[in-house]
Amino acid sequence: MPDARFETDPNAPAQLVPASAKEVVEALAYGLSYDERGRPNRSATGRDLVAALAAEHLAGYLERAGFVVMRRVPGQPHTA
Repeated sequence: MPDARFETDPNAPAQLVPASAKEVVEALAYGLSYDERGRPNRSATGRDLVAALAAEHLAGYLERAGFVVMRRVPGQPHTA
């Protein structure tokens, strides 16, 4: 019996679109600045600046190397 909580088939492939360069930089900077629980990584002062610079460098390299980063299409907002 299908689960009524899912409006679409959860096993269906996700709809993907190319991420913009800005989205890639923001995602990389966040990943470099915070751990898997969303807490700031413990490192030296200025970690946000270093993470932003590293993210820009990595995103630039990915673009020059011909990589295309995909992201899911945003879903419908959550209703409580």
